[in-house]
Amino acid sequence: MATQILLAKLYQPARQSNIVERPRLINKLDHGLDRRLTLVSAPAGFGKTTLIREWLDSSDRAGAWLSLDKSDNDVSQFFAYLVACIQQIDESIGADILTALSASQAADQDLLVSLVNNLSQVREEFILVLDDYHVIEAEAVHEAVDFLIDHMPGNMHLVITGRADPPLPLARLRVRGQMNEIRAADLKFTTREAASFLNDFMNLERAAGEIATLESSTEGWIASLHLAALSLQGREDKHDYIAAFSGGHHHLIDYLVDEVLLRQPPRIQSFLLKTSILSRMSASLCDHLLESSTSVKSLARLEKGNLFVIQLDDERQWYRYHHLFADFLQQRLLKQSPHEVPELHRRAAEWLREKGFTQEAVGHAFA
Repeated sequence: MATQILLAKLYQPARQSNIVERPRLINKLDHGLDRRLTLVSAPAGFGKTTLIREWLDSSDRAGAWLSLDKSDNDVSQFFAYLVACIQQIDESIGADILTALSASQAADQDLLVSLVNNLSQVREEFILVLDDYHVIEAEAVHEAVDFLIDHMPGNMHLVITGRADPPLPLARLRVRGQMNEIRAADLKFTTREAASFLNDFMNLERAAGEIATLESSTEGWIASLHLAALSLQGREDKHDYIAAFSGGHHHLIDYLVDEVLLRQPPRIQSFLLKTSILSRMSASLCDHLLESSTSVKSLARLEKGNLFVIQLDDERQWYRYHHLFADFLQQRLLKQSPHEVPELHRRAAEWLREKGFTQEAVGHAFA
């Protein structure tokens, strides 16, 4: 039976009216068109989809868009939607693939070859966007995308957006110069972009110093700036609110609970909450804090999953959380498990003292 196509998944998201122009990122995307893949990987709320939508508007290449969801872990459905997506550019291609899928309800190597051959028949240069790729868990789909990247025709450029790095051979693509990367550090608002958003689009008319304070406290995280701007509208105490803005504000808490914390397995939720007391963390420190031996894996998962963890050195030894995320986690820890907090600080102080980090150890000892 043929897959029924939900056309809404093939539509590019509606263009928003309050988009801040980001020429530095558009240029970076343009310069990456000579590579096979552009990976846009960052946590929730960093404007990944909005950026790619804006870029396609400015590009002279045709764009094909597929918004993925969990049902696309069925490799046959994934193929069906991929073909339907390309048919938005050239409706004459892919009929043989859909016929084969309808007959067998399976996707094999022959279909992959047929897909690549069909793509090479598209008459114009085009960009294929796979949005929200982090929902894909099926190994068969990852293998199909890997094959596509390796064999795609020269008139095609693939864009993958998601909240986590996909399990594709990214290191190989990076070494070969075949991948362009846009990450949270690129996507976060600069002070100028924050000023444009807050004053030009949210009509807040804030002074440069206040904007710099908000940009610093949010570390350029677009979603938190937006939530702060919504909270500021209609307030009389705007200056005091900006000075006190933290991960404890209720709009931000709702967002982080729904979009970040509750999407993680219980083990990672516990790791996030308990290690939030640390201003910086290493696997060894986290192991001592948690009385475990799995922190290397947990930190790697956080980094790969873009869970608001920031690498502090090139050796991947030290990390810290985004400041607002840490504030949020600490307040949630105090609410859920206040009795655990003193013991966590004691263990942190113990490890830091033994390693010679006296000032940090004293801070935790007092806490």
